[in-house]
Amino acid sequence: MRTPLTFTALTFAAAALLGLPACRSTQYAHILESDDPDMVGSHTAGAATWEPLVQGAVAKLLGRQCEEIQLASVQGVDARKRVAFVGIENRSAEELGDFHDQLFEEIDAAVDASEMFHTVSRRYVEAGLREAGLVPDQLFIPANRAAFAGVLERMDQPFDYLLFANVTSGTTVSNKSQQRDYRLTFELVDVATGDFDKESAEIRKGYHKSRLGKVKHY
Repeated sequence: MRTPLTFTALTFAAAALLGLPACRSTQYAHILESDDPDMVGSHTAGAATWEPLVQGAVAKLLGRQCEEIQLASVQGVDARKRVAFVGIENRSAEELGDFHDQLFEEIDAAVDASEMFHTVSRRYVEAGLREAGLVPDQLFIPANRAAFAGVLERMDQPFDYLLFANVTSGTTVSNKSQQRDYRLTFELVDVATGDFDKESAEIRKGYHKSRLGKVKHY
């Protein structure tokens, strides 16, 4: 005995026969106000993770550097320093996706907002790397660093520091729940001496299959 078709099945069957599109799920959207909190991603890091990491790491790194620059300024040395931010290396368990460019702009803006630092335009930096035939990792070699600096000087874009960003993560799993520790690390390299300063910020985030997972583990 055949089971009668349900109304929904008949609807889809009729749509298929007539060449009509089947019903699609509806999506809604709304504009966030400036004081609305960021959405906490259910599967990946998201804005609520990356933006505080950027602000925290930049503030700590540049705050320490500003003290040294202000001391030099008192001694009559030009205090304004130019930074060439050369990119983000992702060594985390997640793909950055469209957050890669978003992070780049966030970091660039955070550095440039400092009274003591100014960033070289990303377009100049990328053009300089292409012209020199280099990738960011190769800039730790003194000769390559000098070649890159020479290219940007010819573009009238001299700089004092190179800035590198590195994203890592560590994952702890407990049954159906997991904790992921996200770390954003900056390395600020003096182009003249090769001396560097390093700073990082970290955020821990829990992922659960149910609401009770948070209660159980935290």
